[in-house]
Amino acid sequence: MGTGFIHEIRAYELLTQVGLCIDRWGVVKEKGDVATLGFSPGQGIVIKGTATDVWHKSDLGLVQFDAFDADKVWAHHETMKAAASAHGQYIGTLVARKVDFKKLSGAPTEALVALRKTPEAGWTLVMGIGGILTNAWGEEIKPLLWPLALATPEEALADFKAHWLGRTWLGTMRQGKALTDEPKLRAFFQGLWKLADLLEAEGATLLEMNPMVLDEEGRPIALDGVGTTETALKPAIHPELKAAEVLEWLVRPRSIALAGISTKAGTPGRTILDNLLRGDLGRANIVPIKPNTPDIDGIPCLESVADLAQRPVDILILSLPAPQTVEAIEQLCAQGGGAQILYLVPGGIGDGADKEGLGKRVQALLAERRSKGLWTPLLIGPNGLGFLCAERRLNTLFLPEHKLPTVLPGGPLALVSQSGAFLVSRLSASPFLPMAYACSIGNQMDLRLSDFLKALGQDARLKVLATYVEGFQPGDLLAFARAARELTAQGKRVVMYKGGRSQAGMAAASSHTGALAGDWELQKALLRRAGVIVCEALADFDAVLTWLASYPEGRPHKVAVVTNAGFESVVSADLVEAPLCAAKLSHDEEARLAAMLEAQQLSNLVSAHLPLDLTPMASETPYFEGTKLLAQGEADSVVVGLVPLTQRLNTTDPAAMVAFAQSLRKLALDTSTRVGVTVDAGSMFEPYREAMMKAGLPVFATMERALVGLRLLAERG
Repeated sequence: MGTGFIHEIRAYELLTQVGLCIDRWGVVKEKGDVATLGFSPGQGIVIKGTATDVWHKSDLGLVQFDAFDADKVWAHHETMKAAASAHGQYIGTLVARKVDFKKLSGAPTEALVALRKTPEAGWTLVMGIGGILTNAWGEEIKPLLWPLALATPEEALADFKAHWLGRTWLGTMRQGKALTDEPKLRAFFQGLWKLADLLEAEGATLLEMNPMVLDEEGRPIALDGVGTTETALKPAIHPELKAAEVLEWLVRPRSIALAGISTKAGTPGRTILDNLLRGDLGRANIVPIKPNTPDIDGIPCLESVADLAQRPVDILILSLPAPQTVEAIEQLCAQGGGAQILYLVPGGIGDGADKEGLGKRVQALLAERRSKGLWTPLLIGPNGLGFLCAERRLNTLFLPEHKLPTVLPGGPLALVSQSGAFLVSRLSASPFLPMAYACSIGNQMDLRLSDFLKALGQDARLKVLATYVEGFQPGDLLAFARAARELTAQGKRVVMYKGGRSQAGMAAASSHTGALAGDWELQKALLRRAGVIVCEALADFDAVLTWLASYPEGRPHKVAVVTNAGFESVVSADLVEAPLCAAKLSHDEEARLAAMLEAQQLSNLVSAHLPLDLTPMASETPYFEGTKLLAQGEADSVVVGLVPLTQRLNTTDPAAMVAFAQSLRKLALDTSTRVGVTVDAGSMFEPYREAMMKAGLPVFATMERALVGLRLLAERG
């Protein structure tokens, strides 16, 4: 893959085509070029020496301001050409009109604008404070990011008007002075979208314009521009999927074969088979493959994967050593069938442990067959831990039953994880999540995260698609975002937690735009623009799923808190912030609340206002009545803080705990209000938490986690 340089002269040519360049400029390469520039004697000009791979021209003396004089311009050209020769091939001397751009006393008005293309996200527009103090300002005032595939110039203008720089340019700050107007800014953003198309045709990956200023008429123009190009590698041929068909194979397979079974207990293959036998697939639809073995546990065995040509299955699980796994893939391709999906358990294929080029061998085989239109299986993995489906009570994990329950409970949630350990730890930590499907997808050699999103999104019963990923295959972030946008438009929720977000774990964007926005910032902007709920902490991911497990639809807006602890009341006031807002009581509701408190003999202890702090003297009855009153008001979400150490709450009688939990859940359903519970106490109160969870209530360890989860759900891309 070769990398090239877009010098400033070429940048000016591109900018001129979209109306974002200085109105008068020219290039000097030979002495006769000076006479063609068209400047008047004494007119203010900027002279720039341009050479390949020179980003900071001023550091080399390649920028000069002067009054136009033909002899002086030629002298500058000669001097700059000599100075730049040691640093790169000299392109020519750019001479441009000096712009008396608009300024404000004490406030920056220059912008840095960059168009950057990444394999994951495509083109992204980055815009922040520019000039020589770009880095310093960028730490104080965050830049704006627009993924061009999912945003429009009109949306960019709307965001920019609310940004510090946009408010400065438009004069909407307090006592501000307008430096430009909306029509000029609209034309500016439209020009940037057109510029991205030109850069795509150029084979560019970056164009940075710093500074972008407002000229004498308030028109945004670039005074400088440099960038990069890249010779792209030929992309891998990705399968054209029929999402509804893939969904059937994933969640409702009719038959599953397994190669790599040992008769020894506890081995991965044997454990997978044991887990399969506990499900509802039926022994006749489980196909063991083991040479020289008539049957296992009375189930007839096939001699090899070659026999699948006559006994095809929907899914073949390959729990073989890496070289044998590759041979099995090649055998199936050679015979033209046998399994629609291959689930690859082993690692060592296309990863750091692959010393023999097995991954490249498989990818070349898949690409060749797909290019010729030949039958080719779909691969999940390699390095996959397995998958679970509630519908057929399927479990293909190589974890024994006593380590992890073998059956998903079913419901509106699905979890797709690149990491097998992440998948099973979440299932173990949250056994009451109403999960219908869970899959460890491994290294995504073939089927990628976006493919699972598209397929699972076809299931009308699935309302929440949760994902964990450490890295996207080239182009798949954009494919994922587009699929997510379609699903969120249908009312489904897409949640993501991503590992490897730091710049230590990812390559920096560039020495320039990296100061404003690293790779993760660009990816996050794309995902949020698509409507994905992006969680940057594992606790946030768990909190969001806990809420969505009980209330998968809609967004919270107004929240109320009922608690028996003063600290929870105080904490909630700190945490309820935009886009969440605190629910308020009407005069009538306040009077009804006061009457309830008096009836419960709490009026001398509790004030009839929100957050409602019932004090440790409250039993279940005022809790329920208070929650009911709030759920019937403007609150769409109520968090019930139960610090169970008080004697007034019954935390020892199982029947009483279940009755209280079920009454709160019924109240939530009857009023269409999210009711969640926090139980902030030690492990001895686990039965109390479990009673709430079994009733279908979202349960949190702290008030903070409950409210942060709601706030993330309230955010929009």
